[in-house]
Amino acid sequence: VVISASAIPGNEKDVGNIVNALVKNGITVIDDSSFGVHVSGHACSEELKLMHALTKPEYFMPIHGENRHLYAHKEIAKYMGMSADRIFVTEVGTVLEIDESGARIGGTVTAGNVLIDGSGVGDVGSVVLRDRKHLAEDGLIVAVLVIDRMSKSILSGPDLVTRGFVYVKESGDLMEEAREAVQSAVLSMLSRGHSDFNELKTTVKDTLGKLLFRKTKRKPMVLPVVTEI
Repeated sequence: VVISASAIPGNEKDVGNIVNALVKNGITVIDDSSFGVHVSGHACSEELKLMHALTKPEYFMPIHGENRHLYAHKEIAKYMGMSADRIFVTEVGTVLEIDESGARIGGTVTAGNVLIDGSGVGDVGSVVLRDRKHLAEDGLIVAVLVIDRMSKSILSGPDLVTRGFVYVKESGDLMEEAREAVQSAVLSMLSRGHSDFNELKTTVKDTLGKLLFRKTKRKPMVLPVVTEI
């Protein structure tokens, strides 16, 4: 098998897996790393110059490739006699307007990857994806407690439930220390007259987050559930 192309940056692992699978099945692989058989799928500078000479564009917008490729193509166009103000190097989503009076950048449109998640298309935003990444990397811990604002006491909890963070049965000491820390922080707030619902939730979240990071060097997502009666 002859692979006459070099791996696109970022795809090296996938290409390596294919080569390994071929070799494992008794196939000899000839690739650019050992035999120099790379064949570019892109035009070289002389071919680009030929295209400019044949088409003689009035306006020019290089596409495909990274910025270094686009700006290199811009320099080729200038070398072929085009004025710099007729060459447009743009980003994805940039609108190039061309009419009888000339060409100009005309704003932007929404562009980029659209996530298809189950039956929904494009309905999962960056915040949701960020939360999913957080959950996948560090897990989740839920702190549940019931407080009595009048008596400034904790009636139930705090109970801690974890998913994807630590195995509770093997982390009893950590969970007990976390419960005591949350209990102490909440009782301290209540004794000072701070019984605002959002303040209590923030205190639980901050107390747990700091303690768990100090003990485990991980930052699980903390969900405080505080009920008042």
